[in-house]
Amino acid sequence: MAQQVGILTTLREMPRTGMGVPLLVLAMLAMLVVPLPPFLLDVFFSFNIALSLVILLVAIYTLRPLDFAVFPAVILVATLLRLGMNVASTRVVLLEGHTGTDAAGQVINAFGEFVIGGNYTVGIVVFVILIIINFVVVTKGAGRISEVTARFTLDAMPGKQMAIDADLNAGLIDQDEARRRRAEVSAEADFYGAMDGASKFVRGDAVAGILITVINIIGGLIIGMAQHGMSFADAGHNYTLLTIGDGLVAQIPSLFLSVAAGIVVSRVSSSQNMGEQVARQLLGNPVALGVAAAIIGIMGLIPGMPNVAFLILAGLTGGAAWWSYQRQQAEQLQEAEQSAPQAEELPEKPRELNWDDVAPVDTIGLEVGYRLIPLVDKSQGGQLMERIKGVRKKLSQDLGFLIPAVHIRDNLDLAPHAYRITLMGVAVGEAEIHANKELAINPGQVHGEIEGIPTQDPSFGLPAVWIDPAQRDEAQALGYTVVDVNTVVATHLSQLLQAHAHELLGYEEVQQLLDKLKQSAPKLVEELVPNTLSLAVVLKVLRNLLEEGIPIRDIRTIAETLAQYAPKNQDPGILTGLVRIALRRLIYQHIAGSADELPVITLHPQLEQILQKSQQVSEDEGVALEPGLAERLHTGLAEKAREREAAGEPAVLLVPAPLRPLLSRFVRHTVAGLHVLSYNEIPDNKQVRIVATVGG
Repeated sequence: MAQQVGILTTLREMPRTGMGVPLLVLAMLAMLVVPLPPFLLDVFFSFNIALSLVILLVAIYTLRPLDFAVFPAVILVATLLRLGMNVASTRVVLLEGHTGTDAAGQVINAFGEFVIGGNYTVGIVVFVILIIINFVVVTKGAGRISEVTARFTLDAMPGKQMAIDADLNAGLIDQDEARRRRAEVSAEADFYGAMDGASKFVRGDAVAGILITVINIIGGLIIGMAQHGMSFADAGHNYTLLTIGDGLVAQIPSLFLSVAAGIVVSRVSSSQNMGEQVARQLLGNPVALGVAAAIIGIMGLIPGMPNVAFLILAGLTGGAAWWSYQRQQAEQLQEAEQSAPQAEELPEKPRELNWDDVAPVDTIGLEVGYRLIPLVDKSQGGQLMERIKGVRKKLSQDLGFLIPAVHIRDNLDLAPHAYRITLMGVAVGEAEIHANKELAINPGQVHGEIEGIPTQDPSFGLPAVWIDPAQRDEAQALGYTVVDVNTVVATHLSQLLQAHAHELLGYEEVQQLLDKLKQSAPKLVEELVPNTLSLAVVLKVLRNLLEEGIPIRDIRTIAETLAQYAPKNQDPGILTGLVRIALRRLIYQHIAGSADELPVITLHPQLEQILQKSQQVSEDEGVALEPGLAERLHTGLAEKAREREAAGEPAVLLVPAPLRPLLSRFVRHTVAGLHVLSYNEIPDNKQVRIVATVGG
């Protein structure tokens, strides 16, 4: 008793431990190599029929195909199990068939004697009909539906993904719902692709059934007459009945599986099972049922027809039509009652607009095409969010104020592989990347070319190539700098934020800087704002410094300088120059590091005099240059800056203090990498070395 309880407990625990399928596979392998007694054949054949029947019923009662996602794997296991039983039964039939029609067990004998009445001719006909139904009708149709559905599902995936992104952007769904829908779309494509392949198993099973039956009959005749001395009639009777019984036992479960596959691939997702759908859609039209009842009733009145059968069927169909009509009337009445209160509520006035309906502009935005969503989705292994956090932290430490958060969203207007960086809602950078590749950047000295997709580095415009990750070592050996897509986007974002840092600094950020400084120097802050300067002037000075590439980390020195000179002059431009002098050691270190000597470019004295005389003070811009003079000056400065860059030295233009603001604005966007310093911005303990003169 205890042993039986232990066996039952083991069988009950098998589904939870996941041992069911491995045991079936082991049983199948055993059937291929180990002779089985007739009793075990009866057990396995009965189990196979029960399994196929359960699969068919599950397919009928499943609400949608994805609820039975394991179906392709079940088809494979059931097909292999049935073929293994065919091999085992074939061995028994050929070895013991001469002893009688019960040699292969009671199940095969019952199908050979009872189902087809012991007449092997009838058995052959029935078997052929089952094969035709299974192979030509059910399997072929289900296979075609699987193939077409798989193709259409894969073709529709981009559109479904875009529809999900559109709903997400419109606020109709949240991120979790969008993620669930994307997973469902992917699972649907996987399921129908697997069903397209699984239908080939069912088709091959039908072909194998035909071949096994023919081989068994021929082999049985040869073995019976040649080895056991049986007559042709006796050998044909025994072996044919056993073979046909074996074939019927295998083909009926195979037909069940084929029908289940056809039902799964041919139905659509619904909140109702198949029985409810048939009852509602097939029997839900009272007009069709009424016309059918009338035609069947007329046929029942024709002399010579089976009048009783037709008239009974006409009465049943007419009753179904009346029942369907009454149900429709009841549903319409119920819908009218439910919609009546809603109709009374329609005249309600629409809600008035308020400021909550005005969406604020993102300070920093990153828009991505739908193919780049995995880069920012942590659930899909995306690392770009962490890289962006690292960029913000590094820039905040370097520049001296907190960089605002980056708002990331997808944009269907962008190309699938494109991204766009925005500041205050305006695009400042855009590029296309390949999420599954890496960028090999040519720094100017490479030893060869590498195959890939030619492009440009979005951050600095250097020539580059998109390569496969497997080519990384080869590219590095040739001298390329290889970075992944996350680094490409993060570097581009960092470069743009540095260039536009002055636009990111606002009143709130300045107030927070002063509040933080107030903790260590309260008197300084109280004296500066608002007693000496307004917050607007302090903001303008800090923006000027950031625009010229000077960090504002040393806010104490900046505040002390402003507090010292502001009582005499409150012009932001002049105050910026005085703060630069106070920060001269920081500026020098930023340009030349710890070097004691700084190579500089100067202007010819005559050119300096011309520039000072040609200054035209305007209301906003400060000064402007005559066009011809500006062109010559730009050409000379650009040439000298390239020479310094080629020599591996910083390009620094040293000018008198009155000319520094003018020339700084002039070269800021025209001569990349050229720093403009005044004479009094050089620290006292540092030397300068004139390496070039412009305008001589």
